[in-house]
Amino acid sequence: MNELAVPSFAGSVRAAAARGEVVVQPRMGFGAPDRMHAGLLATRAARATTVGTITLDSYTRVGDLAALRRAAADGVDLNGYPIVTTDRAVTAAMLADVRTGGFPVQVRHGSAAPELIVDALADLAVDATEGGPVSYCLPYGRVPLNKSVHSWATATHRFASLADRGLTPHLESFGGCLLGQLCPPALLVAMTVLEGMFFRQHGIRSVSLSLAQQTSQVQDLEALRALHLAADRYLSDVDRHVVLYAYMGMYPRTPGGAGGLLADAVRLAVRGGAARLIVKTEAEAYRIPTVAENVAALEHAAAVAADTRPWTAPVPDTGLYTQAVALIERVLDLDDDLGKALIGAFAAGYLDVPYCLHADNAGRARSHVDDEGWLRWSSVGAMPIEPDGTPGHGPVRSADLLAALSYTQRRYDESEESCGELAGRRAPALRPA
Repeated sequence: MNELAVPSFAGSVRAAAARGEVVVQPRMGFGAPDRMHAGLLATRAARATTVGTITLDSYTRVGDLAALRRAAADGVDLNGYPIVTTDRAVTAAMLADVRTGGFPVQVRHGSAAPELIVDALADLAVDATEGGPVSYCLPYGRVPLNKSVHSWATATHRFASLADRGLTPHLESFGGCLLGQLCPPALLVAMTVLEGMFFRQHGIRSVSLSLAQQTSQVQDLEALRALHLAADRYLSDVDRHVVLYAYMGMYPRTPGGAGGLLADAVRLAVRGGAARLIVKTEAEAYRIPTVAENVAALEHAAAVAADTRPWTAPVPDTGLYTQAVALIERVLDLDDDLGKALIGAFAAGYLDVPYCLHADNAGRARSHVDDEGWLRWSSVGAMPIEPDGTPGHGPVRSADLLAALSYTQRRYDESEESCGELAGRRAPALRPA
């Protein structure tokens, strides 16, 4: 396919938003090219406004290409697509009839050192990927933060050069999903905006900023408002949109619970102005979903979106935006180089992800779910914000942590007809077509 004919990921999302449609996207990856091809075609054919996803395997994510080649030789069924080691001609052939009719593809990977992945994307004229120097380092492994920042700076610069070939390189920050189920949203908003600024500093002119659905629809709506405001303040000179992730923690085990939680994510996306939604399926609590289950989730989401209108009532303001700005400004005060500033902020504890065990995370911040289902700071460590927890809330015990981790799963499973605090018509449970 001619590079100029490759559908722009950012442009496709922008066009859908102009039509008042939310783009829905699966997290889908298969090791065999024929299965990956079939999954992409099924995503394109779904009764929904979709974009394609190629999720890479875990060996590629950590850069263990020798283990990847051994696994391939042994016939191991990989948990994603090995884009680096697969012959480029094979992948190009797989994509040739997929990226027709305005259907773009994003590669998702999870790597703290993505240079080889970006090289493969450049060879294949794939213009969209995601991650970030912090969000693909701290939660996922032992790579030092300074090494991840250097790798991401190099990779982002290379990826930005796709613009010289007439493409629109687009990077999505995963920063709004840092241990998202237990991280109060002000830090998520700050982190995704900071990563967006990092991408811009290294030449990217089109970004998406993420946020994870959490434990309260009302708090999440405020978080989306804060993210839009922060994006307007700090990234007004780049093309941008917001992407919402359906809940990333322990997922409901019942079909009705899973369907209700996804429906609430869709309503939140529409009401909060997110242009794109990463969906989850009924199978999330048990295993990797099938293509049919992914398609069912996409179509379920599209049906709920069509029945939902943007939120016009006042959005709560509990100070979430003010907290996010305080965190961003403290980082920006450290250094004009965003990479150095991020490293310094974590070293000083000005950014501190609760319950993250990475060696470069201070580990002094703690959070809890209050009686209303809101995520609150129990302790902020050295971050330049104030704790907002319930007065008298004591130290977080292991039992408290386990209860918080399973809070959403229990709430939706115990009431399969739950449609969330913002109310709305009940959507049908997800069923594979």
